[in-house]
Amino acid sequence: MVAKTTEKETSTEMTQPVIIDLGEQKSKALKELKAGEGELWDEVFDVVEEVKEMLGKGAEGKVLVPVIMLYEKKQTRRVDLERILFPLMDRINDDDEDDDEEE
Repeated sequence: MVAKTTEKETSTEMTQPVIIDLGEQKSKALKELKAGEGELWDEVFDVVEEVKEMLGKGAEGKVLVPVIMLYEKKQTRRVDLERILFPLMDRINDDDEDDDEEE
């Protein structure tokens, strides 16, 4: 007797990710988001529900999992040339004025 194996074909369909930019937020709101609470979490959850509605029957039996990325822009330190140069220029100008007075 030969055992028959049946293979179930599954089709995977690549879809575009849904990206939500929540903008700059306060640390309290981010802590609540990390805990799955608060206004930001509600906003993410609302978007997930909207995506489910857009997918219609394609979303049946599927669980949509939001992936939340938090980031901070690294602050760059700019050299303020005016702060550096103008005090030096003032010293040079003061020295020039002193030279003029001596003559």
